[in-house]
Order: sequence, then structure tokens, then C-alpha cells
Amino acid sequence: MGLNLESKKAIVAEVSAQVASAQTVVVAEYRGIEVGNLTQLRAKARQSGVYLRVLRNTLARRAVEGTIFSVLADQLTGPLIYSISSDPVAAAKVLHDFAKSNEKLVLKAGAHAGKALDKAGVQALASIPGREELLARLLGVMQAPVSGFAIALGALARQREAAAA
Repeated sequence: MGLNLESKKAIVAEVSAQVASAQTVVVAEYRGIEVGNLTQLRAKARQSGVYLRVLRNTLARRAVEGTIFSVLADQLTGPLIYSISSDPVAAAKVLHDFAKSNEKLVLKAGAHAGKALDKAGVQALASIPGREELLARLLGVMQAPVSGFAIALGALARQREAAAA
């Protein structure tokens, strides 16, 4: 049974709200994927804070119309699953990681910062470390001089104790 006009408007409004706060949108063909695998994909998306949804392409076009993601309009054909996130790499990472283990999910296109991405662009975006990993690396770099200084002071203190004894 088809969707009535009110249901369609509600879906477009919901997706438009997600797109308004998003930095990245990635689309992939999901033809032939079993329900159990889609359930796993949805669970991974929820854990990563990614909005994941199967939509009619005409409704998706209306939702991205007038936004920085309107560059995707030409790519919205076929059975697609939409991955939308406010984290710049999360949407691409979730679909790319799932596509590695399930060849039936085919990355098609994406958009980030108003620029359209092809499959290779989405894969490159997915290879960028996530926000938490980048922050952890930054913290490690910031702590290195302090920990080196503390180790040097400890060694100096041990030398003085050895000389005094």
C-alpha cells in the first residue's frame, strides 16, 4: 500500500531535519541484502550516531532540495539506503565498513561540505580517523613533552640520590 500525502510530508520533514544538522550524506544500493544483515547495519549506525533510512528517492530529493546536499539529486536512483550524520566521517565509515563484509551493499555516492563524492571519494572519507581517535592522538602528542620532562626529572632525582649515597 502506498503512502498517503500526510505520511509523505512527515517523512520529508523528518529527513529534512536530519539533513539540516548533517555534515555528510552517503547513499548505497542495498539490493539483495538479507533482513538480518540490515538489522546489524542499523545497530552499527545507531551506535555511531548515524541516521540510516531506506527512502523513496523522490522523497529524498525533496528533503535535500535547497540544501548543500542537493548536489546528490542526480545520483538518487535505484534502491538506496541513506546514511546521514553530523560527524563528517561517521556516515561514510558505517556504510564502508559494512560493505567490506557484505558485497551486496554497494557504495554509490555521497556529499560532504557541499561537494559531491563518488564511490572513491566516499571510501577516502571513510578512511579518515573518527573524531575520538583524532582527539586521542592530539592528546598523546600534547602529553609527550610533559611526560618526557617528568621522566627526565625522575632520572635527575635518582642520580642525585645515588651520588648522595
